Amino acid sequence: MIKVAVCGANGKMGREVVNAVNNADDMELTAKIDIIDGEYDSIEKAHNEKDIDILIDFTQPKSIYENALYCLNNKINIVIGTTGLSDAQLKELEDLSNKNKTACFIAPNFSTGAVLMMMFSKMAAKYFNNAEIIELHHNQKKDAPSGTAIKTAQLMAESNDNFATGNCAETETITGSRGGTSYNNIHIHSVRMPGFMASQEVIFGAMGQTLKIRHDSTNRECYMDGVLLAVRYAFDKGGFTYGLDNIL
Repeated sequence: MIKVAVCGANGKMGREVVNAVNNADDMELTAKIDIIDGEYDSIEKAHNEKDIDILIDFTQPKSIYENALYCLNNKINIVIGTTGLSDAQLKELEDLSNKNKTACFIAPNFSTGAVLMMMFSKMAAKYFNNAEIIELHHNQKKDAPSGTAIKTAQLMAESNDNFATGNCAETETITGSRGGTSYNNIHIHSVRMPGFMASQEVIFGAMGQTLKIRHDSTNRECYMDGVLLAVRYAFDKGGFTYGLDNIL
């Protein structure tokens, strides 16, 4: 049995993860960690009292980095679903994971459909020199753009070096109208609004045609198969992994 602790256990995603782990035949939930009414209010306290093979973290962007450092420095394998880590932080966690031979699995999105959307976008990027990303989330999401949008842009940038080919010189009369410019000139637009959960659309353009690749999540259950897949992979294989696309 894989002994699993969930950090952020009382959050919306955390509660779904707790249910998924409890229903998995090969996993045992050993600790629920949350600063609000959790069995433990810190990873350190849970670690001192419970056996933990894998910690699943769905907390806040401001706490995930320190949580990951604690886990990797204390040989606790970690699966991270919280977004908001910088490229520099990701590199440091990768180096620490390899140094301490402790698994660190980070996924901007655990929905298999969303991962396929990212993979298809990478495929399409080879054939289009213009593309932009629109991501839409509920208005309680604290980081922008989403980790999914960033990962999508990174994958697309592997296939093409400029996604603003032929664009004229632009002037924004309202700052930010064109969104944020990311990898290889891919503009990312973030929408935050009640009524959405998580959606993303990648728009490709060329003379005489457009291609749109879109994914919508309508409930949090859609992430659970991916979370459990990541837990099993991290437990069996170890090492550092960024993105569910690496194991599908």
